[in-house]
Amino acid sequence: MQHGKYRFIVGFLVAPLALYAVFVIWPFIQSIYYSFTDWTGLSPDFKMVGFANYERMFQDDVFWKSLQHSVMLVLLLPLVTLGLALFFAFMLNVGGRRRKGTAITGVRGSGFYKIAYFFPQVLSIAIVAILFRFAFNPNDGVINGTLKAVGLGSIQPDWLGDPNFALWCVMAVLVWSTVGFFVVLFSAGMASIPKDFYEAALLDGASRFTTFFKITLPLLWDTVQSGWIYMGILALGAEAFASVQIMTVGPGGPDYSTTVLPLYVYLSAFRDANAAYATTIGVALLVVTLLFAAVVMRLGRRERLEF
Repeated sequence: MQHGKYRFIVGFLVAPLALYAVFVIWPFIQSIYYSFTDWTGLSPDFKMVGFANYERMFQDDVFWKSLQHSVMLVLLLPLVTLGLALFFAFMLNVGGRRRKGTAITGVRGSGFYKIAYFFPQVLSIAIVAILFRFAFNPNDGVINGTLKAVGLGSIQPDWLGDPNFALWCVMAVLVWSTVGFFVVLFSAGMASIPKDFYEAALLDGASRFTTFFKITLPLLWDTVQSGWIYMGILALGAEAFASVQIMTVGPGGPDYSTTVLPLYVYLSAFRDANAAYATTIGVALLVVTLLFAAVVMRLGRRERLEF
């Protein structure tokens, strides 16, 4: 019986594992292999160059700028996005005033707010980036136009053209476009927490602040930890690449002030026709992503709470 069971399980796993190996594992192996060559990406001819690409990468100022910007995004973006999402979700589910018949309720109109927060998820990140590129336009954009309308016409920054503001503008757009997903996710988790926990805490004199840190956050910790890793991958992947590629001048400018690792991989491969060097930067991006996930899993490890 046991032997037959294992054969049955292996039979179901062979096909998906084979597909995973071909379409996920093998491209990683190929990328690492090509990072030791001089392949241009335009010709099938190439030769092994050893660690020359890695030596070049460690001496490349643009790479270090890109790495710094990616690390900044991966540290700040999850912190801001998940912090706002937890606050909004808590207010929508638990933070309202007492009403007749119940002590625990969300703010009025919480259903509408959930839809409003989630709305950016309906839009592609490309559309969001294009909309905000126009909004940040220094001449006729909505943001500078609003500043002028309220009497702050003397404050007219060149948002995406100023190296001091450009990356922060991109980060603000990423927060705006992703926070709604986590509001809905955390709201679903909070809705599953028994109301008796909150009512007992309030009867004991606990404040909303205390109930959040003593009840809500511990019971949602697994979801928060998964969200942190997911946000980190977005900050190191397609979301950051698309936003910088579409919104910024260059792209990645001005003066490489918004260049992130995924964009530098793209520029090296398609602008500079140096696929081997692009795969080298991709290997560095893979290492950064794995380190981020490992650190979050290690620091976020705690005893699992069930209810």
